[in-house]
Amino acid sequence: MGLFSKLFGKKDKKDKIEEIVDKHEIVVDETPIEKVQEETRIAKPKVKEPIEHEQELEVVAEPEIIQEKEFAKVTEPKPVPVAKEIKPQSKPKEVKEKKDGFFKKIFGGLKRTASAIGSGISSIFTGGPFDDDFYDDLMAVLLQSDMGMEAVEDIIDDIKMVVKKNGIKTEVELKKVLATSITKILTDGEDVSISADQPIVLMIVGVNGVGKTTSIGKLSALFKSAGKSVLIAAGDTFRAAASEQLNEWANRAKVRIVKHAEGADPASVVFDAISSAKAKKDDILIIDTAGRLHNKAHLMEELKKIDRVVERNWPDAVYKKLIVLDATTGQNALTQVEVFNDAVDLDGVILTKLDGTAKGGVVVAIKKKFDLPVAFVGVGEKIDDLLPFDADEFAKAIIGIE
Repeated sequence: MGLFSKLFGKKDKKDKIEEIVDKHEIVVDETPIEKVQEETRIAKPKVKEPIEHEQELEVVAEPEIIQEKEFAKVTEPKPVPVAKEIKPQSKPKEVKEKKDGFFKKIFGGLKRTASAIGSGISSIFTGGPFDDDFYDDLMAVLLQSDMGMEAVEDIIDDIKMVVKKNGIKTEVELKKVLATSITKILTDGEDVSISADQPIVLMIVGVNGVGKTTSIGKLSALFKSAGKSVLIAAGDTFRAAASEQLNEWANRAKVRIVKHAEGADPASVVFDAISSAKAKKDDILIIDTAGRLHNKAHLMEELKKIDRVVERNWPDAVYKKLIVLDATTGQNALTQVEVFNDAVDLDGVILTKLDGTAKGGVVVAIKKKFDLPVAFVGVGEKIDDLLPFDADEFAKAIIGIE
């Protein structure tokens, strides 16, 4: 069961999709239906030609900024105008035609990795016995996906045992055994367990360019769609553009944001955000931090300071520290995890850009080496393309088992 299910309980697949899909008001212009005498005879409505240009939108003014302190401000989400789309009457499409389901998304996002591993296995499978040469070739295939030597050795040992015990002979059976072995590694040990009965604080860390700000925006939308009140703390005060970008995401997700002026102390932003979240009784506080190189000691010290502020000022909250990693960086992600973990004792991983790499196996390497679970995975650029991690579905998708 993924983190999203643990937090809010499983929802009907169709309900979940309908909640997350961007809502658009569709207006159909119809002529009145002719009156008829007999109940069984009804004239079909005459449909006007579609209007070529969008109607003018009434834009609601940006809400007033609430001054919580002389130097701090909390911004309510700005209403986003939506164009009215005018179309001729047509047969409604199924929701599944408008949006991919969870399973299709995760499978599609891991297409490149699945293709590399699946085709690799097919190329070494000859229909003969699974001998040492076959297992050496299988190890090479798995290592190319960046699963890491430690994890791959465990997987090969597990496969050998199951093949011998159950008499596995076909490629399809072998792939199923491989997926099961990967799931074992991903579900063994620690998990990102969060209680929905308590306020939640998530501190998001990572190096520059991994998609940290985007992930915060998508997380906010995900939690908001589940009926949770969310507050963002704009802790990256080193760049004015960072705060502006985060503000745009807050507006898109329709959540509040606390921000200070450029150059302010990030820890003070977090302190004010905690005070605001408590006063408003928000369910979730998401803290942005400046993108930083993991080899800059003074910047890592700033993270430790923020960490202390959270623990000291909101001890009753469920506090988790998640690192955002770019899946395309492969084994370099392990170095980032090691350094950030030493600084703030990480609780989990958000893995982005899985749809753009054949190195999705790094998820397995991170779990095996650090016992650090993956909480969310990014499989696209849309606001709802950040998904709660499901180990079983991930393992099937990475092998190419639908």
